[in-house]
Amino acid sequence: MKILHIGKKGNIQRYTEPSEKLEEYELIDIPSDTPASELLARGRDAEVIIIDAVTPLSAELIGAMPDLKLIQSEGVAFNAIDIKAAAERGIFVCNGRGMNASAVAEQTLLLMLGVLKDAVNNDQAVRTGRQIQVKEGYMARGDLMELGDCTIGLIGFGAIARQVAKALKVFGARTFYYSRHRAPVEIEQELGAAYLPLKELLSACNMISIHVPVTPETREMVNDTFFADMQDGSYFINTARGEVVDERALIRALESGKLAMAGLDTLSGEPVGPDHILVNLSPELERRIIFSPHIGGITRSSFRRSYQIAWGNIKKVAAGERPEYVVNGI
Repeated sequence: MKILHIGKKGNIQRYTEPSEKLEEYELIDIPSDTPASELLARGRDAEVIIIDAVTPLSAELIGAMPDLKLIQSEGVAFNAIDIKAAAERGIFVCNGRGMNASAVAEQTLLLMLGVLKDAVNNDQAVRTGRQIQVKEGYMARGDLMELGDCTIGLIGFGAIARQVAKALKVFGARTFYYSRHRAPVEIEQELGAAYLPLKELLSACNMISIHVPVTPETREMVNDTFFADMQDGSYFINTARGEVVDERALIRALESGKLAMAGLDTLSGEPVGPDHILVNLSPELERRIIFSPHIGGITRSSFRRSYQIAWGNIKKVAAGERPEYVVNGI
């Protein structure tokens, strides 16, 4: 079986377990920025594509590969793949559902604690000789909080959000969630998370964390109306996708004081350049955002789980069976 890998060269060899016997496959390993003409020159007859989760895969490219049976995202995201074109050809598109749940949940908690404790600015306070002034300021104001002091709203309640809820239960936070489909009551009880409609959740919580994929319905769902429904001085966390946030609305929410701080693992239009609006803010707004470089889901263990899913699906397709985690409805 011929497999075309479009992504970080060497990832398959680095994160695949030796038991998979890669030598049994014809593997073409090509970087994400390779022109379509070269992709086709080397991999037109591939039966499987394994692709980086944010690398575009067009209808034209899919249509030019007559033997293609499976397109496997290395991650959870699949919005850069033309899933409609694949479905029309009867090609399975699958993702790595759950492969990065624990990793992204950890990154979410890192950012939650980071904004709550103002970690970056407090680090700078010590480095610039202001330790005592900052410490005494917290004691005088009484505004340094614990996660257990917070009421936290999770938007989306898939594998990642459920891992977050599980951890928040340990911290003693009061947790609510909103999702298009309500979870079974036993899951809610186990994780200590109660369902609320979106508008009610936004007004009830002082920290909001986003856990939805990018779809036409979720693109820029976090907008001026969304922020207006939140409590004044709230915290906002995004470890999902930058495209679900109207970033100019986010700036306005920081300017107005609607948001105290934001913790962002992802921005719209990645890779982020020096001209991005969120890295060109005034010093006052700049200190109220903590960034991380979209690393929530790229741990070693996440990639290993991803390739376990991929090889399992490749074997199923080779045997004429339906693969796991099909996302294009066929």
